[in-house]
Amino acid sequence: MKLKKFNKNPWVLFSPFIILYVALVFIFKTDGDFGDESRYLIYAGNLLKGFYSPPAPDVDLGNGPGYSILIMPFVAMKLPLLVITLLNAGFYYVSVVLLFKVLMQFVSYRLSLIFSLFMACYINAYEKIPLVVPETLSVFLVSLIIYLLVEGFKTGILSGLKKFLILAGICIGYLVLTKPVFGYVLIFMFLGLFFLMLKDFKNINYRKGLIILFTAFIVNAPYLIYTYNLTGRVFYWSNFGGDNLYWMTTPFKGEYGSWYDYNNIENDSLEFSYMIPGGEEIVRSNHKSDYEGILSLRGVEQDDALRKIAICNIKAHPVKFLMNCISNFGRIIFNFPYTFKLQTPRTLVRLPFNGIIMVLALFCLIPTIINWRKIPFAVRFMLVFSLLYLGGSTLGSAETRMFTIIVPVLLTWISFSLQKSVSVKLKFEL
Repeated sequence: MKLKKFNKNPWVLFSPFIILYVALVFIFKTDGDFGDESRYLIYAGNLLKGFYSPPAPDVDLGNGPGYSILIMPFVAMKLPLLVITLLNAGFYYVSVVLLFKVLMQFVSYRLSLIFSLFMACYINAYEKIPLVVPETLSVFLVSLIIYLLVEGFKTGILSGLKKFLILAGICIGYLVLTKPVFGYVLIFMFLGLFFLMLKDFKNINYRKGLIILFTAFIVNAPYLIYTYNLTGRVFYWSNFGGDNLYWMTTPFKGEYGSWYDYNNIENDSLEFSYMIPGGEEIVRSNHKSDYEGILSLRGVEQDDALRKIAICNIKAHPVKFLMNCISNFGRIIFNFPYTFKLQTPRTLVRLPFNGIIMVLALFCLIPTIINWRKIPFAVRFMLVFSLLYLGGSTLGSAETRMFTIIVPVLLTWISFSLQKSVSVKLKFEL
């Protein structure tokens, strides 16, 4: 009996993985200048000085403040970056445990263990654990949100469960602050649930969902008020949207919508260093005329100008934009294809895990559509939330790290669908 309890205690069951995650942090530690790391550290420093973005016209809202708020105390105390990244090891370990706890409420112990181990071994998430970036925090928040939603939607009553709903709303709000794209998902989800509630006011799940989403808006209110005073724009989470959309709408042959830093369009950059010979010159030549005007603008004006060009590109080349979106979906799932980029064996590493998820997701799609109302509301809520996020990410230049964030949701949905629709016999019947 003691051994059985030991085996089903997820904190003990998955404890060896915390050692692996900590080892990843020590082996692959950086100096805080890899990728977007420096930007989050700069934002944390800004917060310590009493502001987040410089004033207009130099508005800089490239990322939400969620992750920078988290690391701000560590930056204030001037602790080694290793301390911050060790948090990532803890976040991912807890994410695996939370997924197991959620799955145990829906599926068998065996399936719960298999899918939790899948996430624990999900190598695509490993590359972000040693870095000062918000992807691992986002995975943790998503896993925690699923757990809180399952608890909050357990019964058809509101009393006694409000704490889970409020906590879920706070976590969703913080996820939005961490990843601004979720802000637009939040708006769509709120409007959708509001209209559903008008049709069926007696549905307690709709009212619970609105409580959660309204709480998320409250969490974001201070930041949205700040950005409104800074830019005069309502629901303005980031001024990098135009830049992402611009590259997604590129009409040029051989370009697939992958993003490049326009500030380096005339200089050497990390992105260009991975391109095939001659690719750098082609990209610069294709986009030089656009950026000659863009680089003279700053902040919101630059964002608006890039959006204007992007919209013109979509109108003039709708089929090319659609093809870029398809390529972008490939990047989200398999990190391929990139514009004029050298191919490396690293792409093969992503194929098995994400390939398995996609095959299982396609298999579960039909049973899900047929039995939609029989799926627990908490799972449906997060599945729609994640699909809106995935759809929105497809419209802007994206990478595999965007997909990693919603893996806990997909594994929860897939495991539930398999539990209810598939029966496997290991012995042949003669």
